[in-house]
Amino acid sequence: MAGRRLLWTPFLMAVFLAGILAALPDRNVSPVAGAIFVHELKREHFQGAFPSIRKNYSEIPSDTPITFHAQLLGHPDLPRWLRYTQRGPYRTGYLYGSPTMKDVGRQLIEVTAYNRHTYETVRQRVIFTIVPAPDTQMPYQAEFFVKNRDVEEVLPADAQKQFQQALDIMLEQKDWSIINITSALDRGGRVPLPIEGRKEGVYIKVGSRRPFSDCLLETKSFDNQFRCSLDQQPVIPCYDSFSPQFRVDWCNITLADLSSLSITERVPVWGDGVLEDGSEYNPPTDSPEKAFLSDYLLTILLPLLVALLLCLLLAYIMYCRREGVHKRDLKTSDVQMVHHNTIHSNTEELRHMASSRDVPRPLSTLPMFNVRTGERISPLQGRQDSAHVPLILAPAVRPTRGTPVS
Repeated sequence: MAGRRLLWTPFLMAVFLAGILAALPDRNVSPVAGAIFVHELKREHFQGAFPSIRKNYSEIPSDTPITFHAQLLGHPDLPRWLRYTQRGPYRTGYLYGSPTMKDVGRQLIEVTAYNRHTYETVRQRVIFTIVPAPDTQMPYQAEFFVKNRDVEEVLPADAQKQFQQALDIMLEQKDWSIINITSALDRGGRVPLPIEGRKEGVYIKVGSRRPFSDCLLETKSFDNQFRCSLDQQPVIPCYDSFSPQFRVDWCNITLADLSSLSITERVPVWGDGVLEDGSEYNPPTDSPEKAFLSDYLLTILLPLLVALLLCLLLAYIMYCRREGVHKRDLKTSDVQMVHHNTIHSNTEELRHMASSRDVPRPLSTLPMFNVRTGERISPLQGRQDSAHVPLILAPAVRPTRGTPVS
């Protein structure tokens, strides 16, 4: 019987896991290095794959809360060029980013969808095949800060097309393309207050093969920079075609001219604090010895020394600076001393006379007394009902007519 139970245990575990876990077919995408890439995680695509919903496919709820978690296969997080955002469990999730030439290759991203009502999960692998950018580079890059949009509001293709059309109309060039989109929170921005109309802000970087127009160069002029320092809007010679859909902060625009750099110099180089792919961190084995005597003297002995000096100063003030009785009497005049001695002697004489006279104490000073009879009663004496005399007599009851008087 025990052997049969052991044989049934893996089967039951497999059935249980199959009931709560599900998987969707792999999906292939092809991002281009140096261009923005957006992959939508639609809730409807994962909602129908949950086991509890597949059993009742005719009754699929439309308000199922679903959240996503994405990671590089075999790693706890996403690649450095890829980001994930989702505003809430009832909104669409996005995987977005701009790969570089260093990221060219194949990457497997595992996406897990969670049903917040039933705690079921659905997994799907997204195969990223990053291809290199075409030969035509975009050395002239400009980055705009849009204040009235969140990052997930700009990621859809329609919003990107609308921004690019406004840019082409304003600059009178049609070769600008979006390179990257970054949330203002990833640049150190603050989370806005939960007030309607407040947005986080988003940075949109565009690139072109043609030099900057006079409209963009005018935003970096000395006069406009001076106006920005006074919190005033700069004056641009071209028409602002972004308004009112996109409220661009013209004081927070960045222009980068990479035409003089080689292709290898355009690739960002990571500093010493970032590990290379496939490398491991080797911490130092031996740490240098350090003497803690100076730290001990500074933290322990110095406060004790200060406390000792304060105690000595206080003792000198209390015991060494006091004036004795004899010295005080010498500084006092004879008239004041005679007056003080006279008052002291008279007070002692009155106290002696008061203690020697035989006068009964006032009743109010006794522990207990009766205001009517003047009888003294000790508070420790037990109550005697037979000899009890009330402190305040009850009012006498007058006889009425027809009542015999005893």
